[in-house]
Amino acid sequence: MARIKVTLRAEEKLVKRAKELARQQQTSLSAMFEGYLESWIRNHDGNQEIGPLTRQMTGLAKVPEGKSDRELIEEALAEKYGLP
Repeated sequence: MARIKVTLRAEEKLVKRAKELARQQQTSLSAMFEGYLESWIRNHDGNQEIGPLTRQMTGLAKVPEGKSDRELIEEALAEKYGLP
């Protein structure tokens, strides 16, 4: 597939940090950006395939309505550690 040059603008600090991360990963900023775009498109495509582990786990847990994630976690931890 043909590649095209894209010009982007971002804050200098952000670009410097991204370049440093790319260097640490032994890749280029262009390769990181391309990977990000591929991932973002795959996750927002609407045709996203569910992985086998997620498919196996679907429907195993019943989540009560009207409770926040925080409340559910607090209750689970209280039950696990015998707290009131």
